[in-house]
Amino acid sequence: QVQLLESGGGLVQAGGSLRLSCVASGSIFSIYAMAWYRQAPGKQRELVVSWRTGASTNYADSVRGRFTISRDIAKNTVYLQMNSLKPEDTAVYYCNADIVRSDDRFLVNYWGQGTQVTVSS
Repeated sequence: QVQLLESGGGLVQAGGSLRLSCVASGSIFSIYAMAWYRQAPGKQRELVVSWRTGASTNYADSVRGRFTISRDIAKNTVYLQMNSLKPEDTAVYYCNADIVRSDDRFLVNYWGQGTQVTVSS
């Protein structure tokens, strides 16, 4: 089994920073892509940033210049550094990954359980 576990969410004042982490664990052969999504109350889930092997990193216009994705390949971990946070960044943030499983070599998409980020004004 493969699992994604997010951490690092919390309550922060506008203008502050948070760093989210997402650790992929289990039967992993390789990670093809990872991304962060978010869902605010009453809104659809939206892409925040995505990374894919051999492709450029894509940021949503609303976070470009403020958020940065990074990876620790050895730890199967992706981070989301969020700076200059705004109240409209308040949402549940989800990690998503395309992972090749080591047992059957299937490429499967996985979601984490989400971590709450709340930005107060």
